[in-house]
Amino acid sequence: MLPGEGATGDTAASETVNRDFIRDIVAADLAAGRTKAVVTRFPPEPNGYLHIGHAKSICLNFGIAEEFGGQCNLRFDDTNPTKEEQEYIDAIQRDVRWLGFDWGSNLFFASDYFERLYGWAEDLIRAGKAYVDDQSQDEIRLNRGTLTEPGRNSPFRDRTVEENLDLFRRMRAGEFPNGARVLRAKIDMASGNINLRDPVLYRILHAHHPRTGTAWKIYPSYDFAHGQSDAIEGVTHSICTLEFEDHRPLYDWCLENLNVPSRPRQYEFARLNLTYTLLSKRVLTELVRGGHVTGWDDPRMPTIAGLRRRGVPPEAIRDFVKRIGVAKANSVVDMGMLDFAVREALNKTALRRMAVLKPLKITIENYPEGQVEELEAVNHPDDAAAGSRKIKFSRELFIEQDDFMENPPKKFFRLSPGMEVRLRYAYFVTCRDVVKNDAGEVVELRCTYDPATKGGNAPDGRKVKATIHWVSAAHSVAAEVRVLNPLFARPDPGGAENFAADLNPQSIEVLPDSRLEPSLLDAAIEQPVQFERQGYFCRDRDSAPDRPVFIRTIGLRDTFAKDVAKDAAKGKAGG
Repeated sequence: MLPGEGATGDTAASETVNRDFIRDIVAADLAAGRTKAVVTRFPPEPNGYLHIGHAKSICLNFGIAEEFGGQCNLRFDDTNPTKEEQEYIDAIQRDVRWLGFDWGSNLFFASDYFERLYGWAEDLIRAGKAYVDDQSQDEIRLNRGTLTEPGRNSPFRDRTVEENLDLFRRMRAGEFPNGARVLRAKIDMASGNINLRDPVLYRILHAHHPRTGTAWKIYPSYDFAHGQSDAIEGVTHSICTLEFEDHRPLYDWCLENLNVPSRPRQYEFARLNLTYTLLSKRVLTELVRGGHVTGWDDPRMPTIAGLRRRGVPPEAIRDFVKRIGVAKANSVVDMGMLDFAVREALNKTALRRMAVLKPLKITIENYPEGQVEELEAVNHPDDAAAGSRKIKFSRELFIEQDDFMENPPKKFFRLSPGMEVRLRYAYFVTCRDVVKNDAGEVVELRCTYDPATKGGNAPDGRKVKATIHWVSAAHSVAAEVRVLNPLFARPDPGGAENFAADLNPQSIEVLPDSRLEPSLLDAAIEQPVQFERQGYFCRDRDSAPDRPVFIRTIGLRDTFAKDVAKDAAKGKAGG
């Protein structure tokens, strides 16, 4: 349940809008009496951090449970101790809560069911439906066949029940090394579905498990653990992504051949694919291990932790997931849809502040030396309740370097020699002189101001064509600002084998000498704020008490895609 929502009100209203084929199935099952109470689950593997694709599954599973008055379990599929860590378990719980969902007392682990799963495996052996295979992994793969050729039976397929039970129990006792033997289901090596060609149910793994330690020497496969875990928990609708569609016959086979306490049904939906993004867990892991990013929560990462650190609000992710909907066919969603949801959410809540990212000093020569004024600035133009703040104005200010051109083109309306502009909340100023260093670089502007234009309006009615932001040189705060762009330069980056070639060398620009309003010293970590005319930012945990670090969440408009298109056009023109 989302904070502030109940079974009626906003949630009930959303039911008439937020419909999809899975919700239609759930509604039909309830109406026909096939389901008494809806139980869903979100079953992550604790082998990494959650990403934006998982958010789609989280919102779907928890959302359905909420909308239909049921429950959603959080269950960790912790069946591979070689890749699982407590850090990931903790991070996943933290991310699900941050997204706005709560599983209450319904926290489970596949490892909770290891003993029952083992007992069911022995039941299959007794029924002649499972056997211990001594073939190597490569031999099993070779004998499984292809999409056009049937597989070949293992030479160990016809072992007796007694021999299989003995070997399986010795596997559990730890008598054999990794890879020496596996337990396989005995189904059909000629099946058109390769997943039914005697799939592996258990493998030997001498590894420390985050929850069970070294108690177990064998571990169930995902396909053997998943359906039975659903049945134990009374899951009614087991919702998976499309890559598990071919596994559904095996999911059903296990449930039909075991004495399980309930009969869940599996349904598949299209996973999330985003432009400029790779959501493969393998790729994300390699990005971290290869040092391409600073960690799982690097703000350029598509992980939920990375999005949170970047300042993306959870309501924007939920709104994005709702907008893209739930479909049966895979497709690629434009990153612009997520950006739109982020901007829309931040525009409503982020307070406005002034910050100069690349400072250029201006001196107002006719402003009295030593004088300091306090001017009134609104905190949010669309929210009067947000109030206002005082900002200091003085003789020496900083403006953006990009807001000045010495020899401007026709349609450049910001500051240039002889040009008059409005300083936000302050006065009209005119550039009178340009100061350069020995290298010919502009280092200071000498300006004058019109005292009659206080507040930004001229009593004689004259107009200016630009309003620029500024900070007082003496009263601003030095800060580092990190401007983020997509991690990949192409909208369709290469896959797991060649992703590094498509990494964006301009995914982060560090601006070490930015100047901010002093009120930003009090900003909380991850608190969203709009730097006027610049974009949405948040304070990062790398901040020092007296020198903050701010990360750009997103610009006020999408410029990255346009820049990429321009670069591509230039390349074609030059090539």
